[in-house]
Amino acid sequence: MTRRHSLPPTRHSLTHKFVIDGHEGYLTVGMHADGSPGEVFIKISKDGSTLSGMCQAFCRAFSLAMQFGLTVDEAVMRFKGMRFEPMGATGNPEIPEAMSIVDYVARFMELHFAQIRLRQPIPA
Repeated sequence: MTRRHSLPPTRHSLTHKFVIDGHEGYLTVGMHADGSPGEVFIKISKDGSTLSGMCQAFCRAFSLAMQFGLTVDEAVMRFKGMRFEPMGATGNPEIPEAMSIVDYVARFMELHFAQIRLRQPIPA
């Protein structure tokens, strides 16, 4: 049985401000003690909107997947290149164009956390 590796109540995190086609948001990545990511949050300026709700749902699912052993590399393969609105210029020279918020998050994670793997699940 796969075991969930939850983050401790107090953890280090990285917060990154982004803009995609005029939609402003903040991406926060919570990290385990070893520096590997274990959760993601996106705060979009249009609180309460469908876009904000979908971002929250994506982050919750992505966070749980990482806590159950999904690697950043695997996540990048699945999320990078997803295309839907909002899309366009970002103002970030490392990621000048994004095909969606999900694509942007995947590319950001690739730049900052690729090849970092969570601890192997401990057999029950």
